[in-house]
Amino acid sequence: MLGGMERADAARNRARILAAAERLFAERGAPGVTMEDIARAAGVGRGTLYRRYPDRAAIATALLDEHERALQAELIAGTPPLGPGAPPGERLAAFYAAMIALLEKHAHLVLGAETGRSRFRTGAYGFWRTHVRALLVAGGETEPDALVDVLLAPLAPEVYTHQRGERGLSPEQITAALTRLAGRLLR
Repeated sequence: MLGGMERADAARNRARILAAAERLFAERGAPGVTMEDIARAAGVGRGTLYRRYPDRAAIATALLDEHERALQAELIAGTPPLGPGAPPGERLAAFYAAMIALLEKHAHLVLGAETGRSRFRTGAYGFWRTHVRALLVAGGETEPDALVDVLLAPLAPEVYTHQRGERGLSPEQITAALTRLAGRLLR
């Protein structure tokens, strides 16, 4: 980029890389896709790919950014109960429902970007953590830091895909359970 402007060929390559990666992640799951697979499917050299994205997680993160930013905007300024104006328990339940919808649609991307310890280092996790902590404080919780990561744990992509694949739970069942949790914790 020169002066903050991306060159046209670089923008085309970025778009091709992201489109190829999204397609391959959806078909095979992120762990089954190599950087070589992505470069080949995008029609770019490995050097071009690695200059912009050092690994699969960086590509998955770029793909997720758009979806997560939209949800963040809803949390900040959307309509209740997801946005401001509803009681904390209702907001937490709405957040859980929105996150389950995001996971259902984009679990293949989340698995490529936010697994294990790397999950805690993403900007999105920091945002989710701040949001849930604020809801706990608004609900009168005196030790929110002891609960916030516990409340986010069910949204870990490994947990969600385990519940869906191994346990056979539907998104609606998972959302209903998390809604009950939110309601019991933040009455």
